[in-house]
Amino acid sequence: MIGRDIVPFIERTAAEYPVVTVTGPRQSGKTTLIRDLFKEKAYYNLEQTSMLDFALRDPEGFIRQMPDDGAVIDEIQRAPQLLSLIQVAVDENPRKGRFILTGSAQLQLLDAVSQSLAGRTALVTLLPLSLHELRGQAPLTDAPSLIYNGFMPRIYNDRLVPTEALDYYFRTYVERDVRLMSQIHNLDQFQTFVRMCAGRVGQILNLSALGSDVGISQTTARAWLSILQASYILFTLEPHHLNINRRLVKSPKLYFYDVGLAAFLLGIERAGQVQSHPLYGNLFENMVVTEFLKYRFNRGRTNNLSFYRDAKGNEIDLLYADAQHLLPVEIKAGMTVHPDFFKGLDAFQRIRPELPHGRMLVYGGDTVQRRSDALVLPPAALHDELKALFA
Repeated sequence: MIGRDIVPFIERTAAEYPVVTVTGPRQSGKTTLIRDLFKEKAYYNLEQTSMLDFALRDPEGFIRQMPDDGAVIDEIQRAPQLLSLIQVAVDENPRKGRFILTGSAQLQLLDAVSQSLAGRTALVTLLPLSLHELRGQAPLTDAPSLIYNGFMPRIYNDRLVPTEALDYYFRTYVERDVRLMSQIHNLDQFQTFVRMCAGRVGQILNLSALGSDVGISQTTARAWLSILQASYILFTLEPHHLNINRRLVKSPKLYFYDVGLAAFLLGIERAGQVQSHPLYGNLFENMVVTEFLKYRFNRGRTNNLSFYRDAKGNEIDLLYADAQHLLPVEIKAGMTVHPDFFKGLDAFQRIRPELPHGRMLVYGGDTVQRRSDALVLPPAALHDELKALFA
C-alpha cells in the first residue's frame, strides 16, 4: 500500500470529532486507507446487497448492532437515513472517532451530512495519488507517462494496464453510478458528453457550445456537468476577480480530478501518444492544477485556487491564495524554459505589483531554478516548495 499524505489530518480529526466523513472519487483509495487506519473497528460495506438491504429496511437495528466504539461504514450515501441515527448515537456517546464514514457522491452525501451531523463530523476529501506520494513508485520526471497512467492507486498497487483499468472505471461509473444519481435515459449521449468535456480540459467552459456539440440543451448540459462534479469526475476552476477596473472573463475552466481518465477519454492508448497529442499542454496543466488541489485537501484545507484572464488576453493559469496575498503560477509543458513563458507573469505583476510569495513557473523539465524573478520547477518539486511557502 502506498503511503498517503492525508493520514496525519485524518488521525487528528478522529481525535477531535465523534464522526469523520471521508469523500472522494471512486478508487481514490478511501476504503483501503480507512480500513488500514482503523483496523480495530467493525466494518460495514453498503456496496454489499445484503448489508444495504439491512440498512434500508431496519436502519435502527443496523446502528444498534454496532459496537460501543463505533464502526467504519463504507459508501454511506447509499443509506442516508442512517445519518440521523448516527447523530442520535454520538449525542448519547460522543466518543471521539466513533464513526468513520466514506462516500463517493459529493453533493448527495455532503447535503445529508450537513443536515444531520453539522458540528459533529470532520470532512475529509481524498483525491487520487499525488506526485509526492508516488515517489519511488514511478519516474516523476516523465510527464507523458504520468498523464497516461493517471493517479488511481490500484493502477500502481496492482500494476494494471491504465487503458483497461480506466475503461472499466468509466463504464462502471456510467452504468451504475449515473443511474443511481440521476434520471439520465440516454447513457450513450451522456458518455459522449463526458468525452466532449475531456476535449475541453483546461479551457474556458462554454456550456452552450458544449451542449450544442452533444445535441442537448444548455440546461441539460449544466445538469450533466453537476452530476460529473458531484461524483468527483471533474471540477471547475473559478476566475479570480481582482479589485481593479478591468473587464474579466467570468466563466470557469474545466479539469478532471484524474488526468489519466481525461487522457483515456481523448483516445490516448499508449504513453508515447501523449506528448504529440494536440491537448498535451492542457493535460499537463490539468496534472499540475490537481497537484495544488491535492496539497490543499491532504492538509484539510479548502480549495482556494483560481485563474486570471482579462478581455485583452492577459492570463495566469493558476492563482494560489494566502489570505490577501496571491501566488501567480504559470504552467508550461515545454521542457526548456523560454522567455515567452514569463509574459503572463510580467503582465500580472504590472496589475498586482505586490507579490510577497513571488512568482512560480511549473514546466516540463526536471530541474529547479531559483531565478531572481521567479521560482521555476518541475511538477515533482511542487510539494516541497509549497510546504516551504505555506507550511
